[in-house]
Parts: sequence; structure tokens; C-alpha cells
Amino acid sequence: MREIHLNYEELFKFVSKEELEERSTAALLARTKLIEKTGLGNDYIGWFNNPFFKEEGVWDEILAVSKQIREQSQVLVVIGIGGSYLGAKAAIEMLGSYFHKPELEIVFAEHTLSSTYTKALLDYLADKDFSINVISKSGTTTEPALAFRLFYELLKEKYGRDANKRVYVTTDPEAGLLRQIAKKEKFKSFYIPSDIGGRYSVLTPVGLLPMACAGIPIKEVMRGAIQAHQDFLASSFWENDMLIYASIRHILFEKNKKIEIFVNYEPNMVYLSEWLKQLFGESEGKEGLGLFPASVLNSTDLHSMGQYIQEGPRILFETILKIKEPTVDFTVPKVRGADDKLQFLEEKTMDFINEQAFMGAMYAHIEGEVPNIVLEIEKVSPFHFGYLVMFFMISCGVSGYLLGVNPFNQEGVEAYKKKMFALLGKE
Repeated sequence: MREIHLNYEELFKFVSKEELEERSTAALLARTKLIEKTGLGNDYIGWFNNPFFKEEGVWDEILAVSKQIREQSQVLVVIGIGGSYLGAKAAIEMLGSYFHKPELEIVFAEHTLSSTYTKALLDYLADKDFSINVISKSGTTTEPALAFRLFYELLKEKYGRDANKRVYVTTDPEAGLLRQIAKKEKFKSFYIPSDIGGRYSVLTPVGLLPMACAGIPIKEVMRGAIQAHQDFLASSFWENDMLIYASIRHILFEKNKKIEIFVNYEPNMVYLSEWLKQLFGESEGKEGLGLFPASVLNSTDLHSMGQYIQEGPRILFETILKIKEPTVDFTVPKVRGADDKLQFLEEKTMDFINEQAFMGAMYAHIEGEVPNIVLEIEKVSPFHFGYLVMFFMISCGVSGYLLGVNPFNQEGVEAYKKKMFALLGKE
């Protein structure tokens, strides 16, 4: 049984099988570039043959450290920005409980420079046992570097000489300021391979340590990622959903579709969409090219963004992440004498109702000339999360090569930093 399946049957009104066949040669060439490391940015595709796929010893070490953190702390503060936090946040939100308070609370610091948020978090931690996981390749990125200074000072105030036993560093294996600090202060550390960029680092200790601390079985996550990698390598174009998805995106872009909207019907997948926006936005938005990644949560946003999608400019398409088997379902009960006009919903399951909202929106949007791609996911699980992450990273790499850009750099990000540093008076 295929656990994840790309359904694009409803797309043939907008993209023909002949157009996909014509694109297949270029897509297969892009796959070869990834495999043989001959494409643009090939020095940053270590994620494709992720060294942690085979490092079960590192998985066990991460699990042991996560156990130690849970024993010593009530809260883990994860310090990082961009890919150093979005992937872990996506996993914890998607695989966690909506309302059950976890054994170890995980909070994220300095993914924002908001003074209000930062001070509130410092105050919140004042009377709690906490540990820090600081994630940065260089150690000099302003947001995480500043947060580490603030929260490490609080640690030292609370625990004195033992503060360093509560700091866990994820950084470059050899170079960078944070690596130097980790050696000097004797922090427990994990490494980010130097050939893996931030948004592609979810399946390294960057994402795996916070996931393990949240109680997520990371070996299952990695098993899903490995399966996606094998599926990508083993299959022909017409059996390879990752190649087909990348090809569809490229064809639609050439047909003047400028916006890709990631759609889901589960609130716990909002941060997966946030990670996807970074993944595709930073990878493709170059040289005046690239789809603009956006996201909606339905049916909530059918009552806000739905109007624009239905009748706004015809410059967008939707990629829907559809969960086939809900984690929990229940039936709407009969209520004797109810006058709310909802008798037509009685004895139907909530998931069935959600399914009809999905189908109704999809068919309405297609009639409104909005192409729809559906990625069907059997269920929410650690395996499926790992598969999804690898599915989208590979599709993004192929998409970038089809577009003719380097999907593994982000030089545009440096522009704001230069302006900000000048305004702050940094030499």
C-alpha cells in the first residue's frame, strides 16, 4: 500500500499528460544532478544522502540526551531561526496533542526580535527548571546569538557553575563561533553537516533533538524519510510522485500561475505549511523567478481567503495535504427536538463532514479555474512526517533545477542583514 500518493486527476483540465511527458526528460535529468551532485549548489546537497540515515548510534545518543533533558527540566528552550526552528516546530505541532500538556514543555526563542515576547519568556522561565538547545551553524546570526546571550545569563543566575550542563548545542562540526564557545564551556553538542543548509536540516540533530525531547519516536521519522528517498531513486517518471509534482509546478509557473497555496484541513499542520513556505520561498525566489508560497487552513480560511481564491486573479493553484485516516473521529449525535436545522448532519462523522468541505471547495475552485493537486497522506504519524519532509525537499531541489536556479543558497536573505547591521552600528 502506498502511504502517500499524489492525486492529480483533477488537474488535467489545466496540465495535459502530453505536457507532463514532454517535461519528463528534464525532470529525470534533475534527478541525475541530485544523485551525482552535478547541479547548481551541489556543495549543499548533503541532505540528499543524509549521513544520519545510517547513524543509528547518533539516534540513540539523541534519545539518551532527550531523556536527560526531560529528567532535569520542565521546559526546553529551543533557540534558532528559519530552518533551525520551523521543521522541529512543524513536527512537534503535527505529532503532538492539541490540549494535553506534555511532560517537557518546548518553547522557541528569538525566532522573533519582539521585546514583548522575549521578556515574557524570560519572566516565564524565572521560576522553572529549564534547559537550552541553541541551533546555529555560525553562532553569529543575530537573532539566535542574542537569545543565547540572554537565556544563558538566566541559566547562570539560576544554576551557577552547573549552568553549562543545561546547554545543548547544535552547530557546525568544526568551524564557527558557537563551536568555539561549546568547546570552551564544555557544552554537550551535536553537529550540522557543513553541506546541509538550514531549511534542509530537519532530519539532522537540528530537528531530531527537539523532536526526541517532545517524545516523538525519531527512528520512525527517519524510517519514513529513508522510504521516500528509496521511492525517489527506484521509480520511473510516471511512478515517481516527487518528479511529477515538481514538473506540474513548473508547467503551471510557465502558464502564468505565480502563487502556490498549501492547503490543509488539520490545525496541527499549520507549521508544516510554514516550513514549506520557507523551503520553497528561499529555494526558488531568485532572479525574478519562482512561485510565491502561501498557505491556508480550511475550513477556517474558506470564510476569509476562500473568496479571493474563488474569484480573484487567476494566478494561483492549490496543493492540498489531505489526511485520509483521522487520528480520532466521532459521530454527530441525534438531538431530540433540536431547532438548529442540523438534522441533515446527524449520524454523520465529523471527518465525513470535513471531507465534504474539502471536496466541495476543491470542485468549486476547479470550476473557478484554480488548478488543484492533492497529496493524499494515509494518516498522521512520525513515519509519514519523515516521508513528507523528504518528499518536499526532493521535489524542491528538482523544481529549482527545472527553473534554472540554485535551490540551495539564499543570498537575498543577506540584504536585510546588511541594512540592519548598518542601522545598529555594527562594524
